[in-house]
Amino acid sequence: MATRRLGAIYDAPLTPLGINIAQFSLLRMIQRTQPVSLTELGRLAALDRSTVGRNVRVLARLGMVAQGPGKDQREAMITLSPRGIETLQAAAPLWQACQQAVEARLGEERIRALADILDAI
Repeated sequence: MATRRLGAIYDAPLTPLGINIAQFSLLRMIQRTQPVSLTELGRLAALDRSTVGRNVRVLARLGMVAQGPGKDQREAMITLSPRGIETLQAAAPLWQACQQAVEARLGEERIRALADILDAI
């Protein structure tokens, strides 16, 4: 329930850009590590390779990422496309505003408690 509620807070402002918070997060991971293999992206996102592969295919259909061969022909390397870069640039301030709104709503004490809970998991 918490994931759905938080997701909705972040998804609403990202919808006009054609992405949701999960796609935004994946685009940011790609941006930080590109070129990146699907296997490495899965490890970074804590998702199995097949899930990451499906999500990357969606981003590719949206024209936000490009896939190219890696050193090993069995592994595709993922990079942001110009559209992906533009989308991230437009989305970053929207994400930041959501982040600030959530932090203001929860307050410093609850944010710390949430961080402690997540660390314990």
